[in-house]
Amino acid sequence: MKEVYLDNSSTTKALDEVIEAMVNALKVCYGNPSSLHRKGIEAEKIVLDAREKIAKALQVKPSEIYFTSGGTESNNLAIKGVAYAKRKQGNHLITSQIEHPSVLEVFKQLENEGFKVTYIPVDKEGHVDLEQLEKSITPETILVSIMYVNNEVGSIQPMEEIVKIVSRHENITLHVDAVQAFGKIPLLPSLKGIDLLSISAHKIYGPKGIGALFIREKTKIVPLFNGGGQEKGIRPGTENVPGIAGFSAAVEVVFKNFEEWTLRMRNLKNHLRNRILTEIDGTVLNGPKDGAPHILNISFLGVKSEVLLHTLEVHGIYVSSGSACLSKKGQKSHVLLAMKKKDEEIDGAIRFSLSPFLTFEDIDYTVEVLKKEVAQLRKYAGR
Repeated sequence: MKEVYLDNSSTTKALDEVIEAMVNALKVCYGNPSSLHRKGIEAEKIVLDAREKIAKALQVKPSEIYFTSGGTESNNLAIKGVAYAKRKQGNHLITSQIEHPSVLEVFKQLENEGFKVTYIPVDKEGHVDLEQLEKSITPETILVSIMYVNNEVGSIQPMEEIVKIVSRHENITLHVDAVQAFGKIPLLPSLKGIDLLSISAHKIYGPKGIGALFIREKTKIVPLFNGGGQEKGIRPGTENVPGIAGFSAAVEVVFKNFEEWTLRMRNLKNHLRNRILTEIDGTVLNGPKDGAPHILNISFLGVKSEVLLHTLEVHGIYVSSGSACLSKKGQKSHVLLAMKKKDEEIDGAIRFSLSPFLTFEDIDYTVEVLKKEVAQLRKYAGR
């Protein structure tokens, strides 16, 4: 059966180069990077090379890259680490209403610990209200955390404007969840005003279980774990060398093909969007037309997204009804709620997330299946 994988914002298929690098780290360079003998030095070289490669991609110093277990840990380390480190300077934190659960849940915990949190609203396309951000800053504000690209609707935040607003206040640290942005959109020059930035390997055709946190020099942060001195004590524990090797390989391939792949994904996305919106009645675009190149969110009115998801699965088409981290909980999308979407639009929302390895034939096949199945499901629902 033909398979069309359109859930690349949940995770991606590992590249052959990634698997090869990981196998080498497991079978050949299997030493502990902290060991002083040859096997340890071989493993340490993999870690050092990866740190340099990721730093080059972000145009930062290798010493500012810290390996973690993924985007969730990077976000937790950044937010809690800064909040605890700067608590004596203030207890006010700012984030947006549409952040990933690995950010929002952290802020909820910090609220329970006595911190004050302001959740900035967004407009109908999922862009942060800059005026509200500026108004929300107080002398007690110590941290602002705003995602670069929204994982559900693909809205790209006006990061350079956010950086300008935050940089006027010396006491505020700026954290950015760039898990859906890294390798998909250019992160510079706005990165120059960002203090911490979270990234993950499995969103860019690398392995699961490995990520990184960029921490600008002199940024105050408290580690979440205690242990050995790995990652300068910020993230102790024996390094995941196979994961780091795979991450490094993914970064090398993705940034070598960056312009070609992002253009291809945008063209595929535009083709999918245009065909759905013009050929299927009762469809609504969620998010901006010119958002991230790989994320498209469309509501099919009169159809339950979970039913449509499983109907498409029968045809070998894999999509999502929102964030993979929340979809199993059966919760309504907090992102679409924040964008003031109607219940019918939220209930029928499907996220298509693309990769450069898809073809226009894959897209056309998906649209033809959608046309047939959406009409059938609406007929059953009596719409």
